[in-house]
Amino acid sequence: MFIVFLRFSDNKAQAAQLLEGHNDWIKRGFDNGKFLLAGSLQPNAGGTLLAHNIDRKDLEALIQEDPFVAKRVVSAEIHEITPSRVDERLLFLKG
Repeated sequence: MFIVFLRFSDNKAQAAQLLEGHNDWIKRGFDNGKFLLAGSLQPNAGGTLLAHNIDRKDLEALIQEDPFVAKRVVSAEIHEITPSRVDERLLFLKG
């Protein structure tokens, strides 16, 4: 499982014109079962994704497809997590 931080860069001003493509990219990640969570970093610092059922190499390739990443609106920071303790509702994450 991975947590991905998408932190705004100096090119943040382009976000509005790329937002639809970025949101479509996030939807595809949910539709194909790779993303479990997407949300904003506060205060207005970028976004976060929780990804699973994907290896790091494929996740890196998927992230490069995000228009925000491609146009350097955000920089992506990937952190891999190996869950050892989880709430019963999230046992599927231990996979």
